[in-house]
Amino acid sequence: MQTVMDFLIEVIREPAIFLGLIALTGLLLLRKDFSSVVSGTAKTVIGVVILTQGTNILMNSIAPLTEGFNVMYNIDNPEVAPALGADTILSQYGTQIGLSMLIAFMINLLVARFTPIKHVFLTGHMLFWFPFIFVAVGIENHLNNTQLVIFASILTALYIIIAPALLRPFVRKVTGSDDFIIGHPTTILSLIAGMVGKLFGTKGRSSEDIKFPSSTEFLREISITSSIVMFFVYIVVSFIIGFDTAATAFGAEQNLFIYSVMQGILFGAGLTILLLGVRMMLAEIIPAFQGISQKWIPNAVPALDAPILFPYAPNAVLIGFVVSMITSVATIFITGSMGVFSFVIVPLTITCFFEIGTAAIIANGQGGLRGAIAGSAVAGIVMIFLVGLSVPILSGTAADWIVIFGGNDFSLWSFIGDLFARIFPGG
Repeated sequence: MQTVMDFLIEVIREPAIFLGLIALTGLLLLRKDFSSVVSGTAKTVIGVVILTQGTNILMNSIAPLTEGFNVMYNIDNPEVAPALGADTILSQYGTQIGLSMLIAFMINLLVARFTPIKHVFLTGHMLFWFPFIFVAVGIENHLNNTQLVIFASILTALYIIIAPALLRPFVRKVTGSDDFIIGHPTTILSLIAGMVGKLFGTKGRSSEDIKFPSSTEFLREISITSSIVMFFVYIVVSFIIGFDTAATAFGAEQNLFIYSVMQGILFGAGLTILLLGVRMMLAEIIPAFQGISQKWIPNAVPALDAPILFPYAPNAVLIGFVVSMITSVATIFITGSMGVFSFVIVPLTITCFFEIGTAAIIANGQGGLRGAIAGSAVAGIVMIFLVGLSVPILSGTAADWIVIFGGNDFSLWSFIGDLFARIFPGG
């Protein structure tokens, strides 16, 4: 039994296999011929792998900037000194995390089948990381093993049911359809950015309507534009902190100019690969999921990873990243100088790109270019305070993880979970 459960956990944690099985099931339910079933399943798996590799390249291209910003604002390494740490939680509480993930997913299926909330959360790695966070919150509140599973299952189920539903109308505004929604920890930042974008933006001009002179028409290619933007980000940071210091901070083993050029190109290549994977996966998973929807969960739609939205407004993604990096780093500097937090917060380049990049798309859908800028700016500030909210809650467990990947729904829901955990005996 334990072996079977471990196998199921591994399947769900691996996005390519998990979504490949979803596509296979849907195509079989649609009674597609053998060739179509194999082709659709394989293209889904390959598309997810391409998307994942593109994501990894993007993360590698922006990761050195964190140390650069640390140097710029004289930020030391985070001194949260967790008693356990993420690795220990994963090794000691992996069973509880896996059980919670499976139970929450089954609850999601039942809710989608029998209630008006018609979506299925299919972002596999997020299905794992949310119970990880809730198990950590439960440990902080001294819950026993059985209580941990119950607590993390309920909170994970609530999240994967509520969060995508809240974002659904905003996603529909961007895509013009209801084929899919977003299942990703960008929800709180996207909702804030969307509301700010609607309040301060104008619908007349989209971020994608930016006009380029004929001599710079090449800038309409997002791979080229993103490469140039990232090159200048590296150069500007290097100029501010000093080129010798920057070379050390970035770990550059070549001429810093060449290094910056290559990091920019790496970013553009990663984004291009990611968008290719998104298009390939969507072309197969959406029709295949209709088979599941028709047979088992009528009118349900899949809740998918945030990069699925990137092709709809790639300029907004870059705007969200750059603007939120500026406002979030400024917020870190101001809160640090005022002693607002008793611990160190470092720049969250990953959250700025993926969560706030998505939030900028949502804000652009609500208020155009101005909305995207305003929404991203506010989201960058909120992100820092969300980290500040969650680190004390996870100080004895996963604080090392949340200071890198938090500032989003992980942070907000750790706070919600902490309140909820107190009703448990021993909590």
